[in-house]
Amino acid sequence: MTANPVALSIERGCDRSPLLEVTIGAAFDRMAATQGDREALVVRHQGIRWSWRELARRVDAVASGLLALGLERGDRVGIWAPNCAEWVVLQFATAKAGLVLVNINPAYRIYELEYALRKVGCRALVLAPHLKTSDYLAMIAELAPELIHASPGDLRAKRLPDLKYVIRLGAERTAGMLNFDELADLGRAEHRIRLAALAQEISPNEAVNIQFTSGTTGAPKGATLTHRNILNNGFFVGQALGLSTADRVCIPVPLYHCFGMVMGNLACIAHGATMVYPAELFEPGAVLSTVQDERCTTLYGVPTMFVAELNHPEFSSFDLSSLRTGIMAGAPCPIEVMKRVVSEMHMPEVTIAYGMTETSPVSTQSSRDDELERRVSTVGRVHPHVEIKIVDAQGNPTPRGEAGELCTRGYSVMRGYWNDEARTREAIDTDGWMRTGDLAVMDEYGYVNIVGRLKDMIIRGGENIYPREIEEFLYTHPVVQEVQVIGVPDEKYGEEVCAWLRLKPGTTASEEEIRAFCRAHIAHYKVPRYVRFVQQFPTTVTGKVQKFLMREQMIEELQLSECRTA
Repeated sequence: MTANPVALSIERGCDRSPLLEVTIGAAFDRMAATQGDREALVVRHQGIRWSWRELARRVDAVASGLLALGLERGDRVGIWAPNCAEWVVLQFATAKAGLVLVNINPAYRIYELEYALRKVGCRALVLAPHLKTSDYLAMIAELAPELIHASPGDLRAKRLPDLKYVIRLGAERTAGMLNFDELADLGRAEHRIRLAALAQEISPNEAVNIQFTSGTTGAPKGATLTHRNILNNGFFVGQALGLSTADRVCIPVPLYHCFGMVMGNLACIAHGATMVYPAELFEPGAVLSTVQDERCTTLYGVPTMFVAELNHPEFSSFDLSSLRTGIMAGAPCPIEVMKRVVSEMHMPEVTIAYGMTETSPVSTQSSRDDELERRVSTVGRVHPHVEIKIVDAQGNPTPRGEAGELCTRGYSVMRGYWNDEARTREAIDTDGWMRTGDLAVMDEYGYVNIVGRLKDMIIRGGENIYPREIEEFLYTHPVVQEVQVIGVPDEKYGEEVCAWLRLKPGTTASEEEIRAFCRAHIAHYKVPRYVRFVQQFPTTVTGKVQKFLMREQMIEELQLSECRTA
């Protein structure tokens, strides 16, 4: 490996493998035709085991059924459900029918659901009856009380004026709704003919998916992604893992997120690997038993998922020897956790991936043959056909080794935020560069390290402090299992460092012990003024820690006042 003589933080990915200039439907049909009787989908909690041929039959039947409802090319179809076989079928059926799948977070409540459905004008919504304590049927009934008196397809809801069809999963019937299994029986010859015609008409550059990004700083934004965006990203993610028809990919991450539906499903259809779903929601025991029983070769997860698996009380009893690779992504990946995954979970080729929903999602990824130290300490190098740069506050590329905001450009950048030109212009400049909001450093070989979020960076007495650096250090303490570092307001310094810690089972530590450990090894201004021991962190459904909630809790607990002005 040779260093790049260019001193600025700019890199462009290789282009040896050409971009796929086909639709998701075409890629799916090709795999179904060539793989036939090989297993395509295994959904453990539903007892489902389908070949590519069987999955294709079901996808085409549902796609024809959607056309029979009168849905037209470009119409939006929402999916509000946990991981299940129907989710996978709908993903490919909507793509083949020229429809736009709208991913709705299973954690959404009434207000968020109404916002999402109205924002993109969903004409149909597919939903699970319930999930944990969330009664989806009750929530949609509150939003659209007209359902109880409506015939399927004739809904006229005051609060949801675009919605015409509500389609529920499961065998029970609900007034005003179709059952998902009915869709497969609705298509007639003319709908199958129309489906075949659409295969020739749909462009890879058409929108196929809308995903809502985090609304922590305002209303959620609908990132609009094309066939070309996400099919290619899935292909190159799978290529980095060396996926083939021999691989079985365990996917415990949620389908409503890019991690599941792009890095999971689309990587599999692009390379012919088997999609394996262990449960409707993440459960570490289900993941471990699925990897063992299904002989999975590949495992996905966010860091908190891998931590939960490693610390499962029966971890040592599971045979994980079939694993070789996988992806840890979705949140900063602690170095010590990554090392344990490599050594204790038999994943010598595990990779780190970095990206965001708006970039389909992956922009950088480590390689399976990178030396371990680079794989555990960076998020790899730029993906094929993608450009990245790290810029300062004025938008100029930083020198290698200097932190700045990571920007990305290329095929993977979204079309824009649905019906929101102003916020699209804020995110993507006139040259096509997407601002990520992440602070990063690029070394002389092009490897990128994410050091924090612009909004998470702590400024204490004029010193820039990156929480990730302190978190990585605290992971070296023998009793620390998980750690998150945030900044909280301080009248004297503007901000102070606060660390939340989860300790390993059966261990103890005091606040002063943690501070003393820090004082002995890191600069004084990085030593946490506040230390809290917790049992869990506030997280999203995908396992991302919500630091803004931690900050709000500390401000209330300590009765602090916001002091920072810049």
